Amino acid sequence: MKNIFISSIFSFILITQSFAHNDTTSLDFSLKNIDGNSVSLNDYPNAKGFIIIFTCNHCPFAKLYPKRLNKLNKKYEKAGFPLIAISSTDTVLYAEDTYDNMVIKANKEKFTFPYLYDSAQSVAKLFKAERTPQAFVLFKENNDWVIKYNGAIDDNGAEPKKVKVDYVSDAVDALLKNQKVLITETKSIGCKIIFRNQVKSSM
Repeated sequence: MKNIFISSIFSFILITQSFAHNDTTSLDFSLKNIDGNSVSLNDYPNAKGFIIIFTCNHCPFAKLYPKRLNKLNKKYEKAGFPLIAISSTDTVLYAEDTYDNMVIKANKEKFTFPYLYDSAQSVAKLFKAERTPQAFVLFKENNDWVIKYNGAIDDNGAEPKKVKVDYVSDAVDALLKNQKVLITETKSIGCKIIFRNQVKSSM
């Protein structure tokens, strides 16, 4: 029943838009990975683009995707589109999302990609990320990282076998073929990223 409910939410609320996103704000960052080292986009000099996923440990929607994230990274890393996951949630509100628990989660799920800790929530604000999980596909144009897709990973979080549209895969495939991304933005369904200043202002 739970899977049917989540699937219905995805099907009903997901809204696609066909306009170009093309944000060109400087999007590089440096965050602590679960191995203790810092990771930035500059660490990938040969990258054609990136799949950036804002996710976390506690969110039921985010918990549906670890296997799919590993699959995406395996498929596209060698093609020059590595996946980087970022956790930006408020760990005061969600103790499950602390750095130590991120390390445990990554090891348990056998993540094949960096899982970065955005402790100041600055990178989530830079990308204007609002939900977990939320995907951003970046592509290099004139030495700038441009957002070519932003939104849901696919159209069915609850039932992977029933996915009809792989938004992230479709965007990356188009970019690798030097083609236009047809769906540039969708509504990301998941848990809201609550920023600390929002918590204080509501008290």
